[in-house]
Amino acid sequence: MEPNTESLPDYLKNEFAADRKLVEAALDRITALTPDRPNRLGRAIRYAVMGPGKRLRPLLVIAAVRACQGSVELALPAACAVELIHTYSLVHDDLPAMDDDDIRRGRPTCHVEFDEATAILVGDALIPLAFETISSSELPTDRAIACVRELAQAAGASKLVGGQADDLSAESAVGVRSVEHLESIHLRKTAALIAVSLKLGGLVSAAPEEHCRALEEFGLRLGLAFQITDDLLDFDGDPVTMGKRGSKDGQRGKLTYPALLGAEASRQLAQANIDQAIRELQPLGDSARRLVAMAQLVAGRTS
Repeated sequence: MEPNTESLPDYLKNEFAADRKLVEAALDRITALTPDRPNRLGRAIRYAVMGPGKRLRPLLVIAAVRACQGSVELALPAACAVELIHTYSLVHDDLPAMDDDDIRRGRPTCHVEFDEATAILVGDALIPLAFETISSSELPTDRAIACVRELAQAAGASKLVGGQADDLSAESAVGVRSVEHLESIHLRKTAALIAVSLKLGGLVSAAPEEHCRALEEFGLRLGLAFQITDDLLDFDGDPVTMGKRGSKDGQRGKLTYPALLGAEASRQLAQANIDQAIRELQPLGDSARRLVAMAQLVAGRTS
């Protein structure tokens, strides 16, 4: 689904469109069919990665690089690596043993289009491909190692995977069902990968520690706002616009913000997180204007 950029000034619309084309072209090269990859697996990888999507995380990497006056060309491998990790997480998240979704981005999910075993292998292949993409880049060695370390931590058992595990457990949990518990899940499951996207932009640019920290904190707040909005869209969004089934979380008894707080309080909390995210960018001054614009897009998303 394309993000709604109508509220942006023309120069930012054009810049985001150009950056998106750079990302798409790079992902197309990275996932090209090659004789050394089994054809069915290769086609499934391309189906998962090259399908319609917002490309929010790679665009955040690039926007952070621009905020730090870094090189967009040098940042492209890191931007693509984040998208590969994100795509793997969606492919596995959609599996019957996980969230059991049959529609993603308006198309059959990977395991429906191919089969469950192939979908599992797609995820298995995308993880090392992400780290190969960074480590094979032209980044100075110390920066490449730092990027690999940060992305591995964000995608690991303490963050993305751990958050997913707790999210699944919360569906049947009789015990803790609080906003604090829900936030602890999504600071890892959703926000960690968004936050590392911002931090990678700072690392690629060799930005000062203060700026990297500000970018990461911005990403955590933005990630929570993104998740709250996602919960709201499942609660009362248009399935056609979203490109996936709605009201699924409620049917499964999933722990969500609207279920705990109600829709209006959830919208207020999402906006409060957006406002806090923008405040975190103060150390970067006017150079962070693209990131501010992206935060506002997340606040108004409909898919």
